[in-house]
Amino acid sequence: MIRSFLCALALSGLAALAGCDAFSGGPNFSVVSGSENTVLQPIIEEFCKEKHATCSFKYEGTLDIGLALQSDQGVEQDAVWPASSVWVDMFDTKRRVKDLTSVAQTPVILGVRKSKAEQFGWVGKDVFMKDILAAVKSGSMKFLMTSATQSNSGASAYLSMLSSALGNKPVIEPGDLDDKTVQDTVRSLLAGVARSSGSSGWLADLYTDSASNGTTYDAMWNYEAVIKETNDKLTGMGKEPLYAIYPADGVAMADSPIGFVDHGRGPEVQTFFKDLLAYLRSPDVQKKIAETGRRLPLGGVTAEPEPSWNFDPAKLVTAIRMPEPTVIRQALTLYQAALRKPSLTALCLDFSGSMQGDGENSLQQAMRFLFTPEEASKVLVQWSPADHIFVIPFDANVRDIFSASGDAMEQQGLLNAVSGQHAGGGTNMYACAERALQQMAKTADLSNYLPAIIIMTDGRSDDQSAAFMSDWNAMEPRVPIFGITFGDADKTQLDSLAAATAARVFDGRSDLAAAFRTARGYN
Repeated sequence: MIRSFLCALALSGLAALAGCDAFSGGPNFSVVSGSENTVLQPIIEEFCKEKHATCSFKYEGTLDIGLALQSDQGVEQDAVWPASSVWVDMFDTKRRVKDLTSVAQTPVILGVRKSKAEQFGWVGKDVFMKDILAAVKSGSMKFLMTSATQSNSGASAYLSMLSSALGNKPVIEPGDLDDKTVQDTVRSLLAGVARSSGSSGWLADLYTDSASNGTTYDAMWNYEAVIKETNDKLTGMGKEPLYAIYPADGVAMADSPIGFVDHGRGPEVQTFFKDLLAYLRSPDVQKKIAETGRRLPLGGVTAEPEPSWNFDPAKLVTAIRMPEPTVIRQALTLYQAALRKPSLTALCLDFSGSMQGDGENSLQQAMRFLFTPEEASKVLVQWSPADHIFVIPFDANVRDIFSASGDAMEQQGLLNAVSGQHAGGGTNMYACAERALQQMAKTADLSNYLPAIIIMTDGRSDDQSAAFMSDWNAMEPRVPIFGITFGDADKTQLDSLAAATAARVFDGRSDLAAAFRTARGYN
């Protein structure tokens, strides 16, 4: 009786209430997916509607999905839909994922601003990784690229760079990664990164949002299909499109596999998934998927090519062979510890009075994770000796500033300094952000780093945003200001800072250490 009443109430309020199968007629079904699949969500929603099922979607980074599969608890959702089956192979050691099936394919390529491609003489010609390296070394090109340890598109671009530097060997083997010449070549390529992120979708949004605000980046590594989506938006805004560069040395292919995770909810849910698979691989739906710019695993129809962009999903590409999972893990560790562009990071840590108790304990725990290499390396967010870190505890004022490299002993010094901080006083995050900018401006060779300010707070500051933004606008390069919320934090100010500086805000209320880990993927 109570359940029927609640379902009726949900229906009257046009809300979906879990467990109201009498109304829905089908199961409640959940999917955790990479951000590149957001454009395909409506296609699955059509199937859910047809089956009178309640479907929900959660979008996570590649590493988040992998770590969840690896954990004792596993993923909460009924299906996983990462960009590539490589990550299931690497992390699903308990073999929880069943019926993993590719529904689309897309190579990771380089989209270069059309005028830049013309300047380099790349239009209508084969372009090799050595050509891209020459453009980076000359200072003529910088690009956007997701973190190789956090996102499949970044990992794919990185593995393509490694493959090229190794002379396109049939497969990368463990000993190959020790080659200093190969390391130097890939490090020089990665020096071209202008902005990074943990999400391919967010990176594409950064490109288009920046273009609409008058900031144009030179290029972006991303999925062929996402380059198409980006160009559709750019041309709609009257902005210059990206010219698709398919490196002739070889590209990594994402196979977009969806797989079932059995939580013991009965045969109805498993049958629903198998029906969903059949639906996704049916000719009519495959045609819809192809229209988004994706390639089909069974071949056949493709989206219309756009010659002026050099976009052609029917174009034959040289696909590199993915290494064994152990070699990929070794390669990602090398990327994080030695090859990626160094980060210049200022951590503004709120030690105001409202952080007393659980807040202070959670913050100290998060810093122990972040500055303990053995722990950070488990999830591939460890610092490298080339990184530079400022830790700035604040309340109503900046308390102090502690500076270190990513060397293990220096990280221990930062951890010791933070452990001596205790909650008390008011909140002024703008004073901390201002001090962070000042410290960064003093850094020699600033262009050699990826700079970022990360503000973690549980409170609201007096509004000093106008004065701060005046100083921020006067500094080059522009520094993104990421936010991490905790407790009952008012997101308004952090959201405003993030929006104004082309950054984003992470939710640290349930797991502060995880929020800091995610933020590291953007720096």
